[in-house]
Amino acid sequence: MTGPTQRPHDRPHVRLTERLPHVAAFPEALGTGLLLHTDVALDDGLGNCIDMFISTYEAALSRFKDDSTVGRMRTATHGGTFDFPDWTSGLFCLYDRLFAATDGAIDPCVGEDLIRLGYDESYSFTTAPDAAEHAGAIHGRTVWSADVERHGTTLITHSPVALDFGACGKGYLADLLAGMLGDGAGHPQPIQYVIDAGGDLLVHTDEPITIALEDPADPANAVGAVEISQGAFCASSPSRRHWSDAAGHQLHHLLNAIDGLPVDDVAATWVAVMPHAASLSTALADGLATALFTTSAAQLRAHFDFECAILNANRAAAQSPNFPGGFFTH
Repeated sequence: MTGPTQRPHDRPHVRLTERLPHVAAFPEALGTGLLLHTDVALDDGLGNCIDMFISTYEAALSRFKDDSTVGRMRTATHGGTFDFPDWTSGLFCLYDRLFAATDGAIDPCVGEDLIRLGYDESYSFTTAPDAAEHAGAIHGRTVWSADVERHGTTLITHSPVALDFGACGKGYLADLLAGMLGDGAGHPQPIQYVIDAGGDLLVHTDEPITIALEDPADPANAVGAVEISQGAFCASSPSRRHWSDAAGHQLHHLLNAIDGLPVDDVAATWVAVMPHAASLSTALADGLATALFTTSAAQLRAHFDFECAILNANRAAAQSPNFPGGFFTH
């Protein structure tokens, strides 16, 4: 197969470096690293601008940094007024739409549940003793639509709120970086690129690249493949980010915000969003890959234009009619 292999933390195949030989690496970005593959070399100035913007992005949105804006919201005893950069507007609007489309199952306030379950700032993976009694909106946890007042990119709260924008965050960064590349990044011909934000892919190439769908039960194998030349392709799976609580129960980071608990009947999801379907195609694909753990594809397709494939925990597989690939058959 050519092109990148689609995994929760995938890495591009060697053939991609032949077609897009110039690679800019940002290994610390969002905790998973980011790779930018291009057919022409980027000048140092653009590379520095991208590096600086990634730092700015994390300074606003990272829940793993105490001094980020999100971090300050979590420790504000009586809440407050928090001003975010103008470029966060699209992200907040997307979360408004996902919250509504999933009936609250996708909610950035799920950060509090993740912390209680052990996916905290220090990656302790130690579950709080009272996690089950407090998890989710059903137990009174703060809710995006009720406890966070939004005026554009200003958020107002009246108590500590632990936000987590991980469902769309890597994809949104990829979309913003694509905007920085522009039509040609100063070159006479439009630039070709693949942005790999920890496995969330934004592809802009003349010829399709092949992307393997990682088997969540065995990362060394693939269960299918797709081909894409224009658009976003994202996956979600708990297979590479899971831990056990004191009782031995398997936990992971893909939660239903209503009950605040990990979803256990879906093994992996893959979502493709073409450029015509959304201006923030990677953020949408990223968010929908998570939303498919909590909400049916039929319900989501009533609100968004996308294609998807789903592998359930019992190994039953399904895909939408125009998914740009498919599962392997034996």
